[in-house]
Amino acid sequence: MSLPRIAIDAMGGDEGVRVMIDGAALARRRHDRFKFLLVGDETRIKAALETHPNLRASSEILHTEGVISGEDKPSQALRRAKGTSMGRAIEAVKLGHAGAAVSAGNTGALMAIAKLSLRTMPGIDRPALAALLPTLGDNDVVMLDLGANTECDSRNLVQFAIMGAAYARVATGREQPRVRLLNIGSEEIKGTDEVRDAAAILRAAADLSMSFDGFTEADKICRGDVDVVVTDGFSGNVALKAVEGTARFVADLLKRGFSSSLRSKIGFLISKPATELLKHHLDPNNHNGAVFLGLNGIVVKSHGSANAAGVANAVAVTARLLEENVTERIIADLARVGGSNLRKPRKVPGVQEERA
Repeated sequence: MSLPRIAIDAMGGDEGVRVMIDGAALARRRHDRFKFLLVGDETRIKAALETHPNLRASSEILHTEGVISGEDKPSQALRRAKGTSMGRAIEAVKLGHAGAAVSAGNTGALMAIAKLSLRTMPGIDRPALAALLPTLGDNDVVMLDLGANTECDSRNLVQFAIMGAAYARVATGREQPRVRLLNIGSEEIKGTDEVRDAAAILRAAADLSMSFDGFTEADKICRGDVDVVVTDGFSGNVALKAVEGTARFVADLLKRGFSSSLRSKIGFLISKPATELLKHHLDPNNHNGAVFLGLNGIVVKSHGSANAAGVANAVAVTARLLEENVTERIIADLARVGGSNLRKPRKVPGVQEERA
């Protein structure tokens, strides 16, 4: 079966062309049915392809000289988009020349260009940035929104839940993903009006392909008992940075402890298999690939500092989303809820006014 091409912004990321091409070549070995559109400086891309004949044979190069920098504001990026590798990669999705785009460039610019070019799908007010986080369970957890929308109402949160569940079915294979809203407590009276209203809508919705079970707190995100965590972009970005910072803190603390004395160094050698497992589990390259959900086309953001393995994982996420038709799944679930069901529910006296 012929599958849509994946457009690669070859100029994005901290190390640019070399890592993006190395990563695409690694992904190509795992998903050999896909072809690629490599967007950027043709001379540099061809040079990077010299060591990857398999990728070269399955790729087309779209030459462009412009590059969106990490310092460019979204407004600046929008004005320059048509002449840049990021803009042309997204344009290829819009025109149907590619089924999805992958970039390791400026996140704000990528969101702005993608939203303006692709627009949101019917039934979605705002796109959301979703990513996979490691857990103690058998599957990763999908978390959204991670920064695309700092303020959200209950309607937005319900849409995020539907999109996140569709993504989780692809990422985890679970037909009824366990979905919860991020809150300051698990009790129904906790949280803002928007969070409580979204919970009421999701509880009342029938025939959704998810198992909605109320609220979860930030310290339980990575425990493994939930598949999708839904929140606004402000809280989601803060929670994500806290999780990442804690992971780095633990890793650095272990490194310092194991190097503090001869006895500690001997202890490190004994426990090395366990520490290597921890290192692998916490390595962001192994969970690379954040997805802009809710657009008329798939756009995946790779970490700017990702190595080739990390880029390959981002491309692999993109391939799975295309293979599993995640956009069509989201549209089908939105139809089950219906626009009328996304109105805010009436407040219940004595409950809605109570605060944590």
